[in-house]
Amino acid sequence: MASNAMASITTVELDRYVITVLMRDLVGHDRSPSAFLVYLAIEAEVQGGKALLSHSALAERTGLSKRACQNAIALLARRKLIEVVRRRDTEPAHYRPLRPWVRSSPA
Repeated sequence: MASNAMASITTVELDRYVITVLMRDLVGHDRSPSAFLVYLAIEAEVQGGKALLSHSALAERTGLSKRACQNAIALLARRKLIEVVRRRDTEPAHYRPLRPWVRSSPA
């Protein structure tokens, strides 16, 4: 079983900003290390710009409680670090990590 888990591991690329600034901001300033973990979990699951995850799946991936994940998602959405799209309240959400620190080049 361990070899199957190792075979499915892929590389996740992060902007340097995530480690050098965002981590310190979420963990130190906002006192929410859970928000940082949830942001990383969402980034790791992104396919086609979005990640489809339930609160239970986020809790399993991060080791946090479902409630901690819900609070982290609320903080990340409030800080405009993720976009949350849910078709129905009972369905898992699509999360799109946002990168407000990246400026689009002038046209």
